[in-house]
Amino acid sequence: LTGEVLQPLSIFVASSGPARSGPCPSCAGGPRAGHGTPGGVSQECIFFKVKQGLLPSLEDLLFYTIAEGQEKIPVHKFITALKSTGLRTSDPRLKECMDMLRLTLQTTSDGVMLDKDLFKKCVQSNIVLLTQAFRRKFVIPDFMSFTSHIDELYESAKKQSGGKVADYIPQLAKFSPDLWGVSLCTVDGQRHSVGDTKVPFCLQSCVKPLKYAIAVNDLGTEYVHRYVGKEPSGLRFNKLFLNEDDRPHNPMVNAGAIVITSLIKVKNSFLVMQFMNKMAGNEYVGFSNATFQSERESGDRNFAIGYYLKEKKCFPEGTDMVAILDFYFQLCSIEVTCESASVMAATLANGGFCPITGERVLSPEAVRNTLSLMHSCGMYDFSGQFAFHVGLPAKSGVAGGILLVVPNVMGLMCWSPPLDKMGNSVKGIHFCHDLVSLCNFHNYDNLRHFAKKLDPRREGGDQRHSFGPMDYENLQQELALKETVWKKVSPESNEDISRTVVYRMEGRGEQN
Repeated sequence: LTGEVLQPLSIFVASSGPARSGPCPSCAGGPRAGHGTPGGVSQECIFFKVKQGLLPSLEDLLFYTIAEGQEKIPVHKFITALKSTGLRTSDPRLKECMDMLRLTLQTTSDGVMLDKDLFKKCVQSNIVLLTQAFRRKFVIPDFMSFTSHIDELYESAKKQSGGKVADYIPQLAKFSPDLWGVSLCTVDGQRHSVGDTKVPFCLQSCVKPLKYAIAVNDLGTEYVHRYVGKEPSGLRFNKLFLNEDDRPHNPMVNAGAIVITSLIKVKNSFLVMQFMNKMAGNEYVGFSNATFQSERESGDRNFAIGYYLKEKKCFPEGTDMVAILDFYFQLCSIEVTCESASVMAATLANGGFCPITGERVLSPEAVRNTLSLMHSCGMYDFSGQFAFHVGLPAKSGVAGGILLVVPNVMGLMCWSPPLDKMGNSVKGIHFCHDLVSLCNFHNYDNLRHFAKKLDPRREGGDQRHSFGPMDYENLQQELALKETVWKKVSPESNEDISRTVVYRMEGRGEQN
């Protein structure tokens, strides 16, 4: 289960001999006669044998691979092997497996060991996801190696000094400048965290792309961009300045974000929080009332922008500008951790599907537009430089966060409070530069000729076959009812089929 194919196990080896032609032994002369093919066995016959228990199930193969010849598997060995793939035991997609495992440990005398039957009972509800994991079919096949590189980049960035913790919002000034954390979540739900990744902090401007995505998801691109432009402004993010059409330049500057807030005001703060929770896979999303009060008391510049927007009739008719600013400050005060925010970023990387719940949260249109604007306007006055050197969609905030998206691969949150003169996290910027220097994640890195850069998406030159976002249990049923689960890989072999057959799972994603 460590490569493209599953190697045959000794327990399945039968007598040797020349390849048989005609019907296979299980159906020769019986009601299923005629399913054999010259030189081997048809896929239909192999599927029939699986159903009859004559060939191993996915659960069997998974057990014997982990057991390595032993009759029982220590529970800790299974958990360790699972974590090495990047999956967590808290992953909601593995809830049935983990619940059954806990129940089994409580009700069996040999609580730390699993025999084949107990193992199958534990994994059968989540076997498709587990098979993908152990066959290294996730977007980053060698996850342990990749995360060791991430840890090295983290340590390198940790050495960066300089920068200043934002103090124009008094509550932000209370954070230690030594805090530094990085979390990532891939589109397959592989997770890794290093540093201070469980400390809550406010999204601040990192919320801007998220509320823009909500607006486009609910109202559509055409309506949203009646009120706000799409161009970088070339000016400070909090300038009192509009484009030639008297609209904010884009949703990532304060003027644009305030207008976007007026468009989603029909949602109350509770509904927006619900939306954020879905993006984060129901991981930590909180609210800092102290920061909200601090923002409101020190928000003179934003009030000035609000009155300027009102004068220029930038809001929808009937908008209460003061109430909108209150809502704007509330959204800036939403709290996350690096871990929960990395899932939000991964939802954007995964086309609007939350990778750890499988739920569609955003439309493809909303995701595409959001990533485009993050790429061109997301890093304050450093946006052009960041697009040039890093080449990935990102959004920074004055609390020290950088929400980074590697489309179709993963999302990251880097957090360190000290900011450079542009308002971006010093350590976060350094980490992003190093990540793209090491891996070919830059939007314009050539994937065929990547010379000296690492491509974590490849293993031995083999590209990933994605199943795409879907309900794993529905896929399991579909495989059982409609698809051929086992495929003979080498029909030209002259050896006995029962001795030489190599099995691999043939899912819909591998055919596309």
